[in-house]
Amino acid sequence: MEKIVSLAKTRGFVFPGSDIYGGLANSWDYGPLGVELKNNIKQTWWKMFVQERLDMVGIDAALIMNPKVWEASGHVATFSDPLVECKTCHERYRADQIDLGAPCVKCGNKGTFTDPASFNLMMKTWLGPKEDASAVAYFRPETAQAMFVDFPNVITSSRKRVPFGMAQIGKAFRNEITPGNFIFRTREFEQMEIEYFVHPSDWEKFFEEWLANMYKFMDRVGIDAARSHNLEVAKDELAHYSKRTVDIEFDYPFGRKELYGLAYRTDFDLSTHAKYSGSNIVYTDPMTNEKYVPHVIEPSFGVDRTLLAVLLSAYDEETVASEEGEGDTRVVLRFKKEIAPIKIAILPLSKKEELSNVARPIAEALAKYWRVDYDETQSIGKRYRRQDEIGTPYCVTVDFESLEDKAVTIRDRDTMKQERVPIAELEVWFKKQF
Repeated sequence: MEKIVSLAKTRGFVFPGSDIYGGLANSWDYGPLGVELKNNIKQTWWKMFVQERLDMVGIDAALIMNPKVWEASGHVATFSDPLVECKTCHERYRADQIDLGAPCVKCGNKGTFTDPASFNLMMKTWLGPKEDASAVAYFRPETAQAMFVDFPNVITSSRKRVPFGMAQIGKAFRNEITPGNFIFRTREFEQMEIEYFVHPSDWEKFFEEWLANMYKFMDRVGIDAARSHNLEVAKDELAHYSKRTVDIEFDYPFGRKELYGLAYRTDFDLSTHAKYSGSNIVYTDPMTNEKYVPHVIEPSFGVDRTLLAVLLSAYDEETVASEEGEGDTRVVLRFKKEIAPIKIAILPLSKKEELSNVARPIAEALAKYWRVDYDETQSIGKRYRRQDEIGTPYCVTVDFESLEDKAVTIRDRDTMKQERVPIAELEVWFKKQF
């Protein structure tokens, strides 16, 4: 884990938030490579689950909703964790994640914890100039509720028929008591969620289909299947809205923890919002005229946890031949090509102007189709190493022979094999690879 955190900072994937001011507890910024990787993950998800399916639509809802939404959903009353505080050093912990009979981790004193108290995880704010009860609002703790609230508008405007789904990618906020483990648990995070609406009698079939779809996505972005496991959540541990939940867990360096969740939410959400809002949220089947409240299958994906699992799955170390590093350890991020932050690196052999005059037009031409890096500093071997560490699939070297034969050398990240390709054929060559 320390290697991943160090690489993430030095290579520009993830930085500590507010770093020059000493940071902010568990706040992280995505750097130049991190934002590319994050966007590629989200774009792959959107393409797979929305663009490539005829039964899906997308929305992008507001971060702050009418507070009545969270009263109806149960978040105001039940969205909480048990909180205890050390009476000596005042460090706070989740009561269900520590041994209350053991010494405080921070100060070492024993038997000093307060009694557990309920701590609501929603981040509170105020709308308008007055900070009183009438102006209270919340930053959304999940993206799901907007899709339920927007169900009538989406049905009317899109004319979709059940079964169909809604997808959304967006930020959510939870005032976690004990965030940590890098970007695994943060107070500000991003979700990729689907609410798939089905006939009540069909939920089991679609539940299994979506579980398989989640593993297909994991394969597509390069998450190691050998480190992934299904956990059937026990009935007495299910959320109040769920009749069945399967968590997909991942073997992180800090233990086996939840990566994704798949829940059968029944008709709880639509029926509850219909009751609280007074709206008619009943679906009429246009073929049979049957009227019913659709049930919901919810596949939920965390963007940040996906990125962390991808980094951990892609990270590799190997000893290389002397011509490329003199027997040193080569660190490689073996990203799938579809999600690699940089697809192609253009590397003129030296800074000489005659090579730059060839290399830069190549970079500009390829950048119309793929994310390209241009690097002319240090030896070619060290530049190869840098590109390996950030997971670039291909390096293109422009050498002095290129001035004569109008060709370049393409190096493959994984095999380190090199191939000579005419400059005029580069676009076609790379389109075959991507």
